[in-house]
Amino acid sequence: MSGLAGVTAGSSAICTCGLGNGLNYRGYDIADLALKADFEEVAYLLLVGELPNKHELKMFQRKIIAGRELPISVKNVLKSIPASSHPMDVMKTATSALGCVEPEAEDFSDQMDKITRLLGAFPSFLVYWHHWHKNGKEIDLASDEQTIAGYIVERLKEKTPLAVEVKAMNAMLTLYAEHEFNASTFANRITASTLSDIYSCMTTGIGTLKGHLHGGANEVAIKFVLGFDNVDHALKSVDELFARKEKIMGFGHRVYREVDPRSPVGFDLAAELKELETSDPKLFDIAKAIRDKVKAEKGLPDNIDFFGGLIYHYMEIERLYYTPLFIMSRAAGWAAHAFEQRANNRIIRPSSEYTGPEPRDFVALEDR
Repeated sequence: MSGLAGVTAGSSAICTCGLGNGLNYRGYDIADLALKADFEEVAYLLLVGELPNKHELKMFQRKIIAGRELPISVKNVLKSIPASSHPMDVMKTATSALGCVEPEAEDFSDQMDKITRLLGAFPSFLVYWHHWHKNGKEIDLASDEQTIAGYIVERLKEKTPLAVEVKAMNAMLTLYAEHEFNASTFANRITASTLSDIYSCMTTGIGTLKGHLHGGANEVAIKFVLGFDNVDHALKSVDELFARKEKIMGFGHRVYREVDPRSPVGFDLAAELKELETSDPKLFDIAKAIRDKVKAEKGLPDNIDFFGGLIYHYMEIERLYYTPLFIMSRAAGWAAHAFEQRANNRIIRPSSEYTGPEPRDFVALEDR
């Protein structure tokens, strides 16, 4: 079947989506997790199978915080990557570099330590490269910020984040953390099925996520919204797109037909952030009007990427960094799937339907 749509490619105890129960991580509803738990709790849940108690969470957070510092060799790699490079390539290269310096054990006995280290290191890869090439300085990766969400905002912007910014970033990390056998996760599981190391699994996921049909939809969605002066301008343009039968990014979903269960959370977060002094509330009105029109006239619900792009825009995060933020979130899901695959493994090797020529005789070069 084209794109493997409708094909069951394996079993997993990590996540359910589109099965009548919305989106659940290990049985917990996504809205509860996004609004009531820190991302570290969610990452632990995905990796271990249960929510942590206070002591377990404290130990987990300490290891993540310790993982923020980078070896000199990895910093040198980040310095050597051109400023013109795509940030996704920066993340992929830095992950490979760290894997060379701190390889995973052959028997995977330290797999939890390695992914915990990476959860700390992923934000550092981006902020170190950003400040070296964009601001011409070597940033101190140490911070008093306890959460990954707070650390990302604080180190990128070099100022104490607002509570609403930490809340929004924390929720976004949770909303994007896991989504069953999506393209990058399935690619990651294929790599894991060869019994490759966790760094290779992560770089496989990053490379797949970089594709425009997987990650990056929120970048396109916010660019679309920013192109309009007002609601009337936006609605007129949407009519023109409808007439040309063109697609609007941020709407519809391969799995969710009625509603993306992450979208209501994203909508509410954007509504909160539009009240910031630095925000333009008009953009929220434009986005809401587009959402309502597309739903009413085409029956397509918005997905998390539509208001997700607006959330990051209101937080003044560079657009090309939206998908690297996706990595910092989805890494927990990728690793959970890699662990699950390697624990009960059979190499993933599907068959294909051959559509080429029938068997034929070889023709010597002089007779062709």
